[in-house]
Formats: sequence, C-alpha cells, structure tokens
Amino acid sequence: PILDDFNLSLDEGKTIALVGSSGCGKSTVLKLLCGFYQPQNGEIRIKGNHIFETDLRETRKHVSIVSQETYLFPTTIAENIGFGREGATRDEIIVAAKAANAHDFIIAQPNGYETQVGEWGGKLSGGEKQRIALARAILKDAPILLLDEPTSALDTQSEAIIQEALDRFMQGRTVMVVAHRLSTIRNVDEIVVLDKGKLSERGTHQSLMQSDSLYKRLYLKQTTQEADHA
Repeated sequence: PILDDFNLSLDEGKTIALVGSSGCGKSTVLKLLCGFYQPQNGEIRIKGNHIFETDLRETRKHVSIVSQETYLFPTTIAENIGFGREGATRDEIIVAAKAANAHDFIIAQPNGYETQVGEWGGKLSGGEKQRIALARAILKDAPILLLDEPTSALDTQSEAIIQEALDRFMQGRTVMVVAHRLSTIRNVDEIVVLDKGKLSERGTHQSLMQSDSLYKRLYLKQTTQEADHA
C-alpha cells in the first residue's frame, strides 16, 4: 500500500499543494485522480461522481495534467498541442500557445507550427517541451488542473517562463500541485504534507511555519541548500 487512511477534498476554485519527501505518495494521488490506478479500498469522486462507476473518458474531460516528464508524439508542434481538444482550429491552437508563452519559440522554428518534434520531442529543449504540454492543457480548458512538478527539471530561466504562464492559467481553476521547490507554493490556499503515505499536516505556509512541523523542516532545509548553491 502507498497511501494509508488518506482523505482529502478539493474545493472548487482553490489551489492545494502536496508536499513531502520523495516516495511518500504525492504523484500517486494525481494518478489516482486521473484513473490511472484503481484503489483497492476507498473511493475517488470528481464533481460527486465515483470515477470508476462512470465513463472514465467523460471523467477525464474535467481534468488536465502537466507532469515533469512530458510525452510528445513524433509529429508536428501544432498536432501535439491540438491533442488537448479534438477538432481545435489552428487559431485556437495559436491562442493556447501564446497563453503558454510558447508562440515565440514556435514561430522561430524553420517550419513554425508544422515543425516535427521527433521521437519523445527530442528536437526540442526541456523548457520548449513543457510549454507545448502546457499549451495542450490550456487548449483542453478543463476545470481541474493537476501539476506534477512541471518545472523541477528545468533551468531557472525556463522555469520562470513556464511559471508565469501557469500563474495566469490557474486563475479560477481547481488546482492540485505536487511541489518540488517549496518556495513556489507559499501563496496557495492550502498545503498538504504527506509522510510515508499518510496525511500528516495541512495548513497555509504561514500557519505551518509557526509550528515545529515537518513542512517547516523541509522548507528550511531546502532554502538553506538553495542559498549554499547561489
């Protein structure tokens, strides 16, 4: 078992961050919400409907996910973005790309939106792939957004570009984010701390920093390491 006695709800329009040590079950929660895993016990509901008692394809229409490892198909940039919503027009794809801060680098490619990305997007940088993945999610325009450390593997400049686009896109949506850099989640509505598959703490950044919490220890350790590397 990965999660133990885990009970959590997301309020509409709010942003929750999942934090904790590696292997504590953060990414598993997101995969359960997408229906990638079926739990042995308990239930998962989206908008009141048990996801495994309804059409999973219909359930997934409510959810967009941007993960750390982006899968791009070996086709054009436009088609990779267009997979976000069947039947999307080129104009809609361009609008989504602009919202993801991707349009400028796309039109700088030799064939623009018709540029082939190669196997696994191998012809693009990590930041460029993530912006295409974000454009795909923006095009889908689902009310629930799941973010699984989407910027943790990127350089500082790429992270800033994508974070700016994410901040705009998150407005008005229900968001669950798995956070790698804790400094990026200080202003979320609630932080949920996982420890060995259990929900050990929850609260705002301010409230958790005022006690001897696991979150406080993780945050101080990370900020000290970042200062040492600066």
